[in-house]
Amino acid sequence: MMDMSGQWRALAVAAMLAVSAGAASAKDVTITVWAGGTGPTDAYRLDAIEIAAGLLTREAALQGEALTIKVEKRAYPGWDDFKQALTLSAEAGTAPDIVASGHEDIAPWAQSGLIVPIESYIDLDSWPINDIYPNLMQIASYGGVLYGLPQDAESRPFFFWRPHLKAIGYSDAEIDALPAKVKAGAYTLANVLDDARKMQDKGVVKPGYGFYPRPLNGPDYWQFYRSFGGEMDDPKLGKLVFDKAAMGRFYKFFVDAVAAGVTRKNHIGTPFDQWYTEVATGKAGIWQGGTWHYARYTGQEGLKDFFGTVQFSLVPAGDKAGKPNTLTHPIVYLLTKHNDKAKMEIAAKLIEIASEPRINALHAIRSAHLAIAKQESNIPLYSNDRWTREATARLLPFANAMPNNPNFGVYWNVMWKGLESAWTGQKTVEEAIADDETELRSSLGDKIVIR
Repeated sequence: MMDMSGQWRALAVAAMLAVSAGAASAKDVTITVWAGGTGPTDAYRLDAIEIAAGLLTREAALQGEALTIKVEKRAYPGWDDFKQALTLSAEAGTAPDIVASGHEDIAPWAQSGLIVPIESYIDLDSWPINDIYPNLMQIASYGGVLYGLPQDAESRPFFFWRPHLKAIGYSDAEIDALPAKVKAGAYTLANVLDDARKMQDKGVVKPGYGFYPRPLNGPDYWQFYRSFGGEMDDPKLGKLVFDKAAMGRFYKFFVDAVAAGVTRKNHIGTPFDQWYTEVATGKAGIWQGGTWHYARYTGQEGLKDFFGTVQFSLVPAGDKAGKPNTLTHPIVYLLTKHNDKAKMEIAAKLIEIASEPRINALHAIRSAHLAIAKQESNIPLYSNDRWTREATARLLPFANAMPNNPNFGVYWNVMWKGLESAWTGQKTVEEAIADDETELRSSLGDKIVIR
C-alpha cells in the first residue's frame, strides 16, 4: 500500500484530477471499458462507468474545468473471446483503459505488466473505498498490493426444487429448516445423492436429473473440493496446495452420482440455455448454480414464484474433514497500463465513483449479484429486495475465493481435466489423481505443496 497519510493522498488525488481535467480541456477524453462474461443483465458493469463519467464531468464543470468524457463500452458474453481480444489488443498497444474481469486474472496480468495497482491512483481511506468489504479488497489484491476494485460479489449455492422434496416426504417445515441443517453439517453431499435418487424413484424427475450441477467448467467445482476438506493454497507459504485425498473424495462424489444414475455420464457439455430452462422449470431436483441465476430464473425463464418453489443453501459438507461452504468470484475493475498518465488518472477516478453504493446497487439488483460495500445494504433498492437480503445473510459469511496466484490457472486446468476423466469413466479416481500429481509436479514443481 502507499505510505503517504490519508490526508496527503486525498490532496494528491485532487491535484491529479485537476491536472487531468485541465489536460482534458483542450480535447475530449475517450475511456474504453471492456467486460468479460457479461450478458444483458450485467450491463451496469459498463454503464456504471458511463454514469461515473457524467458525474465527474459535472464536478469538473463546478470547478471551472471543461472536461468531456466519452465512454466506449464493449461487452463479451464469453470469457475466452474476451481474453483473446484483450491479449491481442495489448500486444497491439490498443488495450482498453478499464477491464472488468475475474479476480483470478490479477496475478498473471500484474506480472505481465498489463495492469497497474489502482492504489497508486486513488485514496484508499476515502469514501467510497473505505466502505468496501475488507475480504473483497483482499481478493482484489496481489502480493499485498491493491490492483483493482470489486465490481460485484456473488455466491454459488445449492438449489432444491421444493415440490420434489415434498414428493419424497419432506414437510414444509423441514424444507424451511434445510439451509440451517446444511450449515450445521447435518445434511451432507451423501444426503444429496440419496434425495436425488428418491426423486427419480418417485418419478418426479427423469433419470440423470436428480442432481444437475453446472454443465461446464467453472469456479463452482472448487467448492466440492473444499466440502471434502481440500485447501487451494497456503497463504503463509505463498504456494498452492494439492490435497490428494480430498481431491480424490471430490472426484468420487461425481463418480458415485453417475453410478447412482442421478447425474448423467455425458452431463458435461449440456448447453447452458438448455440447463437454465431445465432447472428453472422443475425438470431437475437438486442443482448447483450462482446467486445471479435468480435474475434469469425469474426473468427469461419465467419462474414466477421462486421462494415458493425453490429452496437454497450452502454447498453441503462432503464428510467430517470438510465443511459447508460457498465460493465468491468477484468481478473486479482493473486499470490497464498506458503512457497517458492523465488519462489513467481519470479512468481510476471513474472506477472509484462507479463503486459508490447507489451505483453498485443498480448492478446488484439488475443482475441478482450481491453488495460490495456495507452501506449498500442501506440503499432501499437493495435492502427491499428479498433475494439479495436473504442470499447475503445466508451465504456470504461462509464464502471463500480462489487464490490470486499466477500459477492457479495451471492447477485449475489439471483439476478439471482429472475430474472430467473420472466423471466420464475414462480413468478411475485413483488413476486421475495419480496423473494429476504427475502433471502438477512436472509443471509447477515446488510452487505447489502436494499432500
